[in-house]
Amino acid sequence: MVLRLRYVAGVSPARWLRVWAERRPDLPLEATRVEQSEQLVDLLAGDADVAFVRLPVAAAGLHEIPLWEELAVAVLPKEHPLAEAGSLTLADLEGEPLAPAQPDAAMTVELVAAGAGHALLPHGVARLHHRRDVVAIPVTDAPTTRIALVWRVERDDADIQEFVAVVRGRTARSSRGEATSPEASARPEPAARRERAARREPRSRRDPNARRGASGRRGGSTRKRGRGR
Repeated sequence: MVLRLRYVAGVSPARWLRVWAERRPDLPLEATRVEQSEQLVDLLAGDADVAFVRLPVAAAGLHEIPLWEELAVAVLPKEHPLAEAGSLTLADLEGEPLAPAQPDAAMTVELVAAGAGHALLPHGVARLHHRRDVVAIPVTDAPTTRIALVWRVERDDADIQEFVAVVRGRTARSSRGEATSPEASARPEPAARRERAARREPRSRRDPNARRGASGRRGGSTRKRGRGR
């Protein structure tokens, strides 16, 4: 038995694969990269259990946890007049031809290199398909994209929730016994933990300056009287 993962181009799942292999050697993780145009195909067909996708997704019956945002970059031929810019705006690109978008991002970059125009891509995708004959420049006012973790509602079980915990950065101990709803998995916890810890700590640990300051004043007063004698 394996846990089948699909991840859209531009996502690098290596760190989660390492953690999963250490935590669940009994359940190997099979990871396969897919193009954005096919990011839900295997998941909806039941041939994958969980997937990293690029939002938005138009499919019902999925749990979804938004993760991080991706900056947009303009991919330009290396000899383009704007190729030396540190950053660009959409206004800078106005009037510049767009290369025809392809289902395979590598082909889009190929068209850019051939002089067919520029392309706006998520930074991770541009980095994945980097070539020496193109450059990728941040576009400061272009819309960002977001990566999410999704899985089928009927496939929501303990194994999926444990993988969610790995992605969220939880330890094996912290993930045990917690609610398994997607909302609970996505809920940030550090502030709540700090608040509970502060209530449990004695006052002397929460406010060490209060006790030190008081003793310091008493000590100072004693030394002063000693000098007077």
